Amino acid sequence: MSREVNEPPSPDSAAGVTSWSGEKIHFVTGRLAEHSLRAMLDELAREIGFQYSLDVLGITVAALMTPEWVAKRLEIPGDATRVVLPGYCEGDLTPLQAVTKLPIERGPRDLRMLPEFFGRRAQGAAEYGAYDIEILAEINHAPQLSLDEILSEAARLQAAGANLIDVGCDPGQTWSEVGEVVRALREAGHRVSIDSLNVREIAAATAAGAELVLSVNETNREAAPDWGCEVVVIPDDPATLGGLDETVEQLAVAGVPLRIDPVLSPIGFGFAASLRGYFDVRERYADAEMMMGIGNLSELTDVDSAGVNVILLGICQELGIRSVLTTEVINWARSSVRECDLARRLVYHAVRNRVLPKHLESRLVMLRDTASLEHGREDLRRLAAEIKDANYRIFAESDKLHLLSRDVHIEGRDPFEMFDELLGTKPTNMDAGHAFYLGFEMAKALTALTLSKNYCQDEALDWGHLTIEEKHHRLERPPRQRPKSQE
Repeated sequence: MSREVNEPPSPDSAAGVTSWSGEKIHFVTGRLAEHSLRAMLDELAREIGFQYSLDVLGITVAALMTPEWVAKRLEIPGDATRVVLPGYCEGDLTPLQAVTKLPIERGPRDLRMLPEFFGRRAQGAAEYGAYDIEILAEINHAPQLSLDEILSEAARLQAAGANLIDVGCDPGQTWSEVGEVVRALREAGHRVSIDSLNVREIAAATAAGAELVLSVNETNREAAPDWGCEVVVIPDDPATLGGLDETVEQLAVAGVPLRIDPVLSPIGFGFAASLRGYFDVRERYADAEMMMGIGNLSELTDVDSAGVNVILLGICQELGIRSVLTTEVINWARSSVRECDLARRLVYHAVRNRVLPKHLESRLVMLRDTASLEHGREDLRRLAAEIKDANYRIFAESDKLHLLSRDVHIEGRDPFEMFDELLGTKPTNMDAGHAFYLGFEMAKALTALTLSKNYCQDEALDWGHLTIEEKHHRLERPPRQRPKSQE
């Protein structure tokens, strides 16, 4: 049975421009960012082939700019071809369009992300997003759940990327409502598989619309031709693959469509040997459809599931295993479906284009960030010397927290000690709300230091696909930008 390749949507460039080469770009910034921005633009202009001018407006922090304020101060060279504003300059751009007809866009909120803004991503990333591995997401112990609970869980799993909803039955009993549940799932628009060896349960499920049976071996293969759907063949003895060939042959003769799962074993119980089983089956059945149930590793190993899922999906992609069964039972695997959805796109791109699966899918990098972006001690020193207002800026880099304001530059690792030091300066703007805000932000900054993550004040830390954007309590700002290939 051939598997469909799901293609990504037509790509756009990072900022809607086909090529930056030959452009004459007018950048707008504030005084504090001038030095760092100019150094970065010098390098990017040489590499990409554009020219630039820099408009340093009379404001310390670019994040405090508004389009109305910029429009009154903008001075654009006559040969400019477009204008790039700081990413934090939020609001309607109409006041700016009234003073220039050039294209106007916002750059990244962090100038250190300018290389990505200009499209310096891995070759072929524009085509990123296609996949050909199908995800079966199991609802475990479905007989113990209400119909509403099953439908709600199915909708959640489908939204996370599941192609089929696998109804997991309980061994040792016959579930009388299985047909009703499968029918309700089908009516809700789901494709459904049934996970059972019980012939009576399987017959009721397939009659109600289940399109795939997990699983078939010597115990129930005689009944398989009566179900009228595809089945997953498993060995009678996973350690030796005993009985697998006999079941495959019998079903093939009977014209039953099938895919083969040699069964993945947990670490310590034959894991490496079970991987060899998938290679052996692929050699013996070169054209057969195959499936891998990955829960025996993701659920039964003390490790965050994302890395496990990527490795297993990579094996599947290289071996031509076009479906995986996953579960989300234990807490560290509660996002496995979404992880598999992202992983199948990553490994498809890597294998198809013969490129490393690197710098393509930042949403699977959750504990630490893809790169550590630092202003550097010299820039922080310069920034501290130039600040003229009483607002507080927080930075986390070089294994230290930095709290900056006018005539204040406090460094340390302990937010409590740093706050005591700040109070020692007798600040006049420290009410209860401001103190709470600083404590909240410094706690985030310390978390970032601990995990080598990038910290940006008033922003959520980046937890990959698990990131929950925060309401900005200091400034209203646009949503976090990501490369188009990752949307």
